Amino acid sequence: MRGLPAWPLAGVLLLYPLWWMLGLGVLIFPIAAVPMAAALLRAHLSGRPVRLPPGFALWALFLVVLLIGVAALDAEPVGAVDGHASGRLLGVGYRLVQYVALTVLLVYAGNLTEAELSRRRLVRLLAWLFVVTVAGGLLGVVTGHFEFTSPVELLLPPRVRNKGFVQSLVHPYAAQIMDVVRDAHPRPAAPWGYTNTWGNNFCLLVVWFVAWAWGFAKSHRAKAFALVCLAVSIVPVVYSLNRGLWIGLGVAAAYVAVRLALAGRAWAIGGLGLAAAGLAAAVVLTPLGTVVSARLDDGHSNGVRSFLMERAVSGMAESPVIGFGSTRTTMGGRNSITVGESAACERCGNFTVGGNGQFWQLIFAHGLVGAGAYLGFFGYGLWRFRRDRGPIGIAGGCAIFGGFAAMLWYNALVTPLAFMFLAYALLWRSSLAR
Repeated sequence: MRGLPAWPLAGVLLLYPLWWMLGLGVLIFPIAAVPMAAALLRAHLSGRPVRLPPGFALWALFLVVLLIGVAALDAEPVGAVDGHASGRLLGVGYRLVQYVALTVLLVYAGNLTEAELSRRRLVRLLAWLFVVTVAGGLLGVVTGHFEFTSPVELLLPPRVRNKGFVQSLVHPYAAQIMDVVRDAHPRPAAPWGYTNTWGNNFCLLVVWFVAWAWGFAKSHRAKAFALVCLAVSIVPVVYSLNRGLWIGLGVAAAYVAVRLALAGRAWAIGGLGLAAAGLAAAVVLTPLGTVVSARLDDGHSNGVRSFLMERAVSGMAESPVIGFGSTRTTMGGRNSITVGESAACERCGNFTVGGNGQFWQLIFAHGLVGAGAYLGFFGYGLWRFRRDRGPIGIAGGCAIFGGFAAMLWYNALVTPLAFMFLAYALLWRSSLAR
């Protein structure tokens, strides 16, 4: 029977900073899916059984709904800008390719043996990406205007590389400059492309960093490094002005504390209280407190989010089974249909329905069937692996549970979904090892 090489998966994770600098970024996932799929096919033809994750029928149903939804691309919900299916095919095709590529990633990671790529090594790679996330966050805080033209970007024709969507894929930058609190402010994004994606990935990866440091690392030096890294990470977390990230970290901490307490380690609840008190003291006694206070006092995005939530729900009611196949652009803004995006006011209107959270995109673009299949797959995994009380069980469960919470304000494609899939694969492999 033919073995599976570790390099397609390990290379994506270990070298992600390089892929980002080259301008590949999230494009590396469909690229890496090709050798992964080829290796799985060769292994199958050689007689090695290729397993599918528990609950995979639900995920397959979601992919089917994605395909069927193409038929609804010409449909227009009330209040959306008129458009044609041809103009939406590029975005739909991109998302479909990424969903399929990440499906291959899930199956591949779950079929690797301990000899090919051990769970311990995979946890270490995810912990490494947390360090990369912290470093990228510090880069965004210190040099928020840092950016450069990537090699891939240089290879593209000017009329292609200057498009906003293409820029988001191939142009590396340290931060997004946004006027969230009065003046323009750099919000960490490197190497994940967007501030919200940076915050989402921070929550998904910090649990693996903690699992590596206190579940697998043996040396006191590694634990000391982990403590320093976590302490330093507070700076970009605060300066990101990312309320979703702050809530997500609270959800993750509470989940871990409850899981540990249920496993007989009641001290975890007290530890959670001490950690919260220490963090509060750090915020109050340092300049970080001013940043937090200003962000909490400024809720200008709340109205837009509420507006888009209402549009997502009303759109789901118009096409409840398979949705509209993709997102739509609103006609005007939340105050008037005559208000639109302009050079003088880029965020005055023409918002993206489904762009303010994975849950809202699911119910609007893929209807109740697609949303149910997507949520059902991860929900089944959370229930199926609930009895795993080891470091992987708690960290993996926390990643999936936290991913559910983040769906209300973050979109999951591409890297957040990749990390949720890797959490699923680690839980799956641990269940087979017991």
